[in-house]
Amino acid sequence: MQRVVKALGLVFGDIGTSPIYTLSVVFLFLPATKENVIGVLSLIFWTLVILPTLQYTVLAMSLSLRGEGGTLILSEILKGLVKSKRGLSFITLVSFIAISLLMGDGVITPAISILSAVEGIALIPGIPKLSEYHIVLISIFIATLLFSYQPRGTERVSITFGPIMAIWFTSLFLFGLYYILRVPDVLRAINPLYGLEFLLTQGWKGFIVLGEIILCATGSEAMYADMGHLGARPIKRAWRLVFFALVINYFGQGAFLILNPEARFVLFEMVLSIIPVLYVPFLVLALLATIIASQAMISAMFSIVYQAISARILPIMRVKYTSQELSSQIYIGFVNWVFYFAVCYIMYIFGSSAKLASAYGLAVTADMSITGIFLMLVFFIRKNYKFFILSIFTASVSILYFLSTWPKFPEGGYWSIILASIPFIIILIYTEGQKKLYKSMKFLSREEFLHKFKRFYSANPKIAGTALFFIRDPYTFPPYVIETIFFHGIIYEENIFVSLIRKNEPYGITTGFLEELCPGAKVFEIAYGYMEYIKLEDILRENGIDERAIFYGLEDIETRHPIWKLYAFIKRFSPHFIKFLELPSTKLHGVLTRVEM
Repeated sequence: MQRVVKALGLVFGDIGTSPIYTLSVVFLFLPATKENVIGVLSLIFWTLVILPTLQYTVLAMSLSLRGEGGTLILSEILKGLVKSKRGLSFITLVSFIAISLLMGDGVITPAISILSAVEGIALIPGIPKLSEYHIVLISIFIATLLFSYQPRGTERVSITFGPIMAIWFTSLFLFGLYYILRVPDVLRAINPLYGLEFLLTQGWKGFIVLGEIILCATGSEAMYADMGHLGARPIKRAWRLVFFALVINYFGQGAFLILNPEARFVLFEMVLSIIPVLYVPFLVLALLATIIASQAMISAMFSIVYQAISARILPIMRVKYTSQELSSQIYIGFVNWVFYFAVCYIMYIFGSSAKLASAYGLAVTADMSITGIFLMLVFFIRKNYKFFILSIFTASVSILYFLSTWPKFPEGGYWSIILASIPFIIILIYTEGQKKLYKSMKFLSREEFLHKFKRFYSANPKIAGTALFFIRDPYTFPPYVIETIFFHGIIYEENIFVSLIRKNEPYGITTGFLEELCPGAKVFEIAYGYMEYIKLEDILRENGIDERAIFYGLEDIETRHPIWKLYAFIKRFSPHFIKFLELPSTKLHGVLTRVEM
């Protein structure tokens, strides 16, 4: 039960705060007639059944690597099943797109959540009407407090997230139930025919409305992405409770709309009409819920970027560990403040949750569509035809929703593409630049290196102690090692070449010395999962390595090619991977090598 409550706080913040704005946005486009309300409720109900329930908790969560889930995991599973190079390249490119879409969506989620909660202040009796400017100002103030707290870590306060969200979902259920009892006719919306009838009668307008209805399912991907932190079972159990609370609340909001078709902020006005004295406590609870949802997204951004750095698809950034017990509790300053300014800017240019909804949904549905297509391919290749047929259905629904969000593009939806394109372009430039750099560098083979090293080691004086050199693999030696030892004559009594190898699985670290190369030269290999948080100094001490000096390579890139100039710029301003490993600065020695690209 404890893990279920924890899941409420860590996983369901985004989808759990969707009732604040979903129906309010939908009925900006539609008259709140009884037929329209029941049709929309039917579509919301079946959207929650098909996407978060069927696509994620049933299909996606049946696939994992060591209990881990998420877009990167799904792409790795698919890569293991595909044999052709072209197929692998396609999957890699699409996974880059999916990661970028998640990052772009990550900016809009806190913005719309905080704005929608702050807008509820305008309904407090006796409070002067707030202008759009004041609502944005208060929202930016809340965002500033939230992002400023990140360097301290969230371990202490995160223990309260689950109980707060449990109270939130209980409140949603009770307020929704009150109005269902007043208008029980809304329960007819469980019949999917009402949703289909709505789409057929509304035509093109109904299709556009789908682009707003999908807001009820945003955050579904968190269930799969957070599977490794909590386990599949607690998330599935928690989702049953969350699903029930959300459906009851949406149906209650629909009942309230039938009685009050002029309502603008449906959830807040519904609560105010039931027990006015509870409105302010509920508003505070809503603000806390949106902050928790935003915090979950911020933490997810840190995790996604860290995984991308570990997978060598994003440049190195400084990482701070904010917890002694949980290695997953990290802080990346650059990501935090870029994310903060992007969220504030989005809130400023849109000004309200209703306007921001026009930018929301496109990136989410694109990511859902990619997940649906990946699921189809995995189940087809594995010959799991039952799940393959189900995945065709869920992928089709995801793609339908994705297409329905495209009319939003000129209204602000283009911001989803702009926000996602920035990390995508950086990923492409960085990954292709790394390949080109590696090809441009002149490596020595193991045989050539050992031939030179043996002669040099026996004929020259040695410095007392141990030196560490970083290499990719024990079969090729980079130019900086050659320069340091053979050109500068820096050779220690013991020279250990540390090989860092990223494994094609999320977790697990294996370490150990390989067979001794020759007297004075050893290879120490560290193979790590791409989602691991490596603390190299601890690993070295555990294996009896107490180095005197650590050498690493720096590249001075010369190029006339505009793309490689951008790559060189990124490399110049991103920290070296040594900073990422948090090694003692007093022992570090960077060796510069000029490389032409």
